[in-house]
Amino acid sequence: MIIPPGSLKPDTLRALIEEYVTRDGTELSDADAKVEQVLRALRTGRAEVHYDEDTGTTTIVKVTG
Repeated sequence: MIIPPGSLKPDTLRALIEEYVTRDGTELSDADAKVEQVLRALRTGRAEVHYDEDTGTTTIVKVTG
């Protein structure tokens, strides 16, 4: 299921993005630029928030094509 970023509270969206960019071990203190990059991608439609109902997990995916 695709979740429109605008339907999430700003704090929730930011926490989701922070969790996403730190999955690979990036320190949160070093992640500010990545968070802003992902936020821009979501706002411009180059990325989407996906929720998997079967696993109860949420991730951000790059839109291709």
